Amino acid sequence: MTPALILTMHLICAAPDQAADPAVDQAFETLTTKYIKEFPELSPTGATILGDHRFDNRLDEVTDAARQKSAALARRYLAELAKIAPAKLTRAHQVDYQMLDQSLRAELWRYEKLRDWAWNPLIYTELTGNSIYGLLAREFAPLTTRLGHVADRLEQFPQLLQQVRATLDVKRVPPIHAETAVKQNRGVLSILENMVEPHLGTLPDAERTRMQKAIATAREAIEAHQKWLETELLPHAAGDFRIGRQLFDEKLAFTLFTPMTREQIRDRALSELERGRAEMYQTAQEVYKKKHPYTTFPAKPAKEYQQAIIRAALEIAANDQPPADAIVEKAKETLVVATNFIRSKDLMTLPDDPLDIIIMPEFQRGVSIAYCESPGPLDVGQKTYYAISPLPTDWSATQVNSFLREYNIRSLHDLTIHEAMPGHFVQLAMSNRYPSTLRAVLSSGVFVEGWAVYAERVMVEAGYLDNDPLMKLVNLKWYLRSISNALMDQAIHVDGMNREEAMRLMIEDTFQEEREAALKWVRAQLTSTQLSTYFVGMQEHLDLRREAQAAWGKDFQLKKYHDQVVSFGSPPVQFVRALMLDKPIPGTTK
Repeated sequence: MTPALILTMHLICAAPDQAADPAVDQAFETLTTKYIKEFPELSPTGATILGDHRFDNRLDEVTDAARQKSAALARRYLAELAKIAPAKLTRAHQVDYQMLDQSLRAELWRYEKLRDWAWNPLIYTELTGNSIYGLLAREFAPLTTRLGHVADRLEQFPQLLQQVRATLDVKRVPPIHAETAVKQNRGVLSILENMVEPHLGTLPDAERTRMQKAIATAREAIEAHQKWLETELLPHAAGDFRIGRQLFDEKLAFTLFTPMTREQIRDRALSELERGRAEMYQTAQEVYKKKHPYTTFPAKPAKEYQQAIIRAALEIAANDQPPADAIVEKAKETLVVATNFIRSKDLMTLPDDPLDIIIMPEFQRGVSIAYCESPGPLDVGQKTYYAISPLPTDWSATQVNSFLREYNIRSLHDLTIHEAMPGHFVQLAMSNRYPSTLRAVLSSGVFVEGWAVYAERVMVEAGYLDNDPLMKLVNLKWYLRSISNALMDQAIHVDGMNREEAMRLMIEDTFQEEREAALKWVRAQLTSTQLSTYFVGMQEHLDLRREAQAAWGKDFQLKKYHDQVVSFGSPPVQFVRALMLDKPIPGTTK
């Protein structure tokens, strides 16, 4: 789908902007253009990831003055927004107005109330890693130019890490965050070894000498920081990883930007857990009878009986494992299968952007098993990476087996659907084509993650892997995982759920293997509210499709629907609903 086609679809499908005032609309465009030009300078590393390469030779400042500057910028643009009446904007700009307002208020809240910059060292391990990785992962400029900026940034590492140590309040850092930072800090060194040093021979003598000195400087700074992490931070870290009810509810509202409350999310998740388990039992019977065709199932089975039948069926899938050293290769095979299936069923238009499946960089490991890293909205057309974390080398044979049972062959198919085809890769590639750069910059994680979970369901409903009931069973298990994510997210940070309770929910109620559950427990401590995005986004996407089917009637067609949903960028689903179905734009009342 070309940008022109996307824009045409918007013009055809959108309600007339009869109330729009051209002067007000132009004022908003001028404001957002200025914002997009101004805010990236506050985080040069973030600017690189975004695709703005004006500041590639600089590193972020981690000081109180820098934070005050960021807060001042947010206040200034909020004040400018307040002068604009959103009801006088076009509908597309009304959406962008709401998204910018929400984003600016969220930034201020983070600086002033959450204050995670003072207690979360993982912000800075990600910063150092991305500052180099972002320059090398994509060919947005000649290699020599990018390597020159790598040297620029490496030379600034001692100052950056000194600022980090001065910023972190050791006693407020949760132990789990300190432990993870200790593991991640040296990850940037693997980037230097794998992505910089192999190219030293291509540099002229003077540049090569400078790079070698810059690497030595950065290595020394990283090792000094590692020593501080191990001897000062880790022994004295005493913060609570639980952020508590008030901060959680406030952060949840900013993260989700949805009408659903925490209580509504919990109640719907509990209802879906019961419904999903019942569907798993029905599917498991089909699997079980293939192996035991004369089985008669009781009319009113006890919960324990259903549990046993589901587990027996899942055992078949769990034993169909990829080789421990060939997960990436197997994932590549699933990508071909998924791509061909989408085309054969004509489920949606696919982009022709480049996509690579890679081993996850070391500095990004420890939070999730896989992710999709799309190019920034200002680097449209650059390569997307579907990254998978390798198995830790210190795992026992039992732990490795547990992991491979969870990420069996069918689970790898589901993972590829979620991360790539037609999940994140497809959706984000289309999002970056949307005419509003601002909307791409401010994309909704709920829309993005919800779409990926929805995509899993769509593929299974369409008969993926020849209507294999085991594939459906595994997909239902993954759906239950999204449910447990949402339940745990609030239960841990608000209600004080402990590890044993969380493990029971994941292993017994939603059938996850021990390694997956153990890693998710760590992730739930390291993050808050993000784990809710999968379930909430899925519910909103399902609700939207049901409403579109009712509105379009006999004219509803799945490919048309999917292409239109992803054509609006990645705003919160409530805004996609308004744009698609000619409803009022939420929040536009003045």
